[in-house]
Amino acid sequence: MNINVITAKGNPKIKELKELTNKASARRSAGLFVCDGVRLCRDAVLSGKQINSAFVTEKCIEKYSRDIEEILNSAENVYSVSGEIMHAVSDTVSPQGIICTVRTEKCSFTPQKNKKYIALDGIQNPDNLGAVIRTAEALGIDGIIISGGCDIYNPKALRASMGSVFRMPVLLTDCLSERIKEYNEIGIKTYASVVSGNAQSLTQTDFSNGAVVVIGNEGNGVSLEVQSVCDEKITIVMKGRAESLNAAQASSIIMWEMTK
Repeated sequence: MNINVITAKGNPKIKELKELTNKASARRSAGLFVCDGVRLCRDAVLSGKQINSAFVTEKCIEKYSRDIEEILNSAENVYSVSGEIMHAVSDTVSPQGIICTVRTEKCSFTPQKNKKYIALDGIQNPDNLGAVIRTAEALGIDGIIISGGCDIYNPKALRASMGSVFRMPVLLTDCLSERIKEYNEIGIKTYASVVSGNAQSLTQTDFSNGAVVVIGNEGNGVSLEVQSVCDEKITIVMKGRAESLNAAQASSIIMWEMTK
């Protein structure tokens, strides 16, 4: 393994790493995203992702030598950096000392009848996005459809997913309403989750034959355009004075009911 040493924060590789960490546009342009920390980098490797570059501190090598061996061996390039540089590029408070750039893959799959999917319509909070993907994997949801909102490769979303983003089938689409129409045409039942007393109760909905359930934006919910093409509207009937739920919380409840 050939390890190159980087000593300056102004090094082009470090500048690129900062751009990839902070900007979705940079990630799309380069076809790379960033994994920060031993577990996330290792999950990427174990999930068969292609590691472009690994940036690691000597302290990390000493502390986590066994855990990061496979990461470093699989990386196309390995760079040794100081703790100061690691702190400058990491978006975590206490970085473990390893960051990898990973090659993106096409996010797509073909939904099938009798399977269960969650569609996210403009989710803005990366923590919510990651939490939904993690819960979806845990509960056995067959795939995630994402339209608009934050970047799936946002570092916060990746961490919140705890590696589930590497294992879950994900489909990215620019027009969710058109996708919903396609699913309706092939007989996949589609539902828009809304806050409304006129919608069907979630607990009274039969998901046994499969479904796509749309979860909306944190502030505005499912767009009217998407609502208009879904087969039905469903709601979580709430008690007390709470008017709505956090998108990740609502998704968890809905996915639990879908997979019971």
